Amino acid sequence: MQDPTPQPSPPAPGRPGGPEPDAPGPAPTAAGAAPPRGRPGSPTAPGSPTAPGPLAGFTVGITAARRAEELGALLERRGATVLHAPAIRIVPLPDDTELLAATKDLIADAPDIVVATTAIGFRGWIEAADGWGLGEELTARLRGVELLARGPKVRGAIRAAGLTETWSPASESMAEVLDRLLAEGVADRRLAVQLHGEPLPGFVEALREAGAEVVGVPVYRWLPPEDIGPVDRLLDATVARSLDAVTFTSAPAAAGLLERARDRGLLEPLLEALRHDVLAACVGPVTAMPLLEHGIQAVRPERFRLGPLVQLLCRELPARAGVLPVAGHRLDIRGHAALVDGELRAVPPAGMALLRALARRPGWVVSRAELLRALPGAGRDEHAVETAMARLRTALGTPKLIQTVVKRGYRLALDTASDSKYGENEGP
Repeated sequence: MQDPTPQPSPPAPGRPGGPEPDAPGPAPTAAGAAPPRGRPGSPTAPGSPTAPGPLAGFTVGITAARRAEELGALLERRGATVLHAPAIRIVPLPDDTELLAATKDLIADAPDIVVATTAIGFRGWIEAADGWGLGEELTARLRGVELLARGPKVRGAIRAAGLTETWSPASESMAEVLDRLLAEGVADRRLAVQLHGEPLPGFVEALREAGAEVVGVPVYRWLPPEDIGPVDRLLDATVARSLDAVTFTSAPAAAGLLERARDRGLLEPLLEALRHDVLAACVGPVTAMPLLEHGIQAVRPERFRLGPLVQLLCRELPARAGVLPVAGHRLDIRGHAALVDGELRAVPPAGMALLRALARRPGWVVSRAELLRALPGAGRDEHAVETAMARLRTALGTPKLIQTVVKRGYRLALDTASDSKYGENEGP
């Protein structure tokens, strides 16, 4: 299992790897979206005695079907609010007629080479074959072929089945596996390649172009979730910018979310959000491919694992938020909260809308009319700005952070030493 303004720099280009794994304090949500569930006592909880974690104040969406609880726990321990919406579901292996047909075919006509790409897939294949009464025949066939394993976890699954791999790349990269196969020659050879829910991009095609006969082994299939409601709520929250990041731990999950957005007529709004405001984070390069095809430059960790993915978010999200020196305090504006001198302050959605509008031009006066336009559903009454501003100041706990400029509007009280960054004269 491989798994992987200021804007974060795009990930360094990498070679395609193998299939990756699948890897909940109140937050603003889109209309009709249920608020994410928070864990009591987490760093995001008001009054928590612990210091806020690096993800405190941020809301992160999880699209994983597998290991979602593990990923959610890692994020929550670092302070994030989590919204889980599995974008896919896995067909149980014993019920998959395609796998049964492929297994019988390989037993009847042995391949020269078998490429195992995921540990869960290989184990599931052997277990399914056992359930069909074909386990001994399959393992006997696999003992007589060149067996390539895409990494240590796959290697462990192979050995647990009583088999021995011929070779495994140090990089855990399918690109390295492909290089080896092409270098040793595959013309007129029969290869079985374990798939991970959809064809491996470019891998099978390159082998066939080199003259190989390639048999795909669909060890598990991805289908849309039976309950589509959570996915729709995640889509609505992403389009409304109520999420700060969305994580992807498999290419089918990314493709599934895009497909659902297309079905609802939300594909372009979703892509616009992911390109500019909501960080797309993928566990590895294969997972990122459906997004890259739509121009989404998702970030990804160097090591294609859940832990490094969370560590990447711990760096990227605070860096995107930025910190401002305001009225002698340190103000860190996050997704649904603010940190004032390192203390987490929950801010209502209307207050966050005003705070972001003020932060776009720190130290400059922002008119009531402009702030009114930033308020969600505020209408035309500028009194709504005064009400929301009063609540914002109360939520921040330090009223002097925001100054009232009589007859003009409001401004963040940017420290004098920082004014030179934004020009000597205030805008109107």
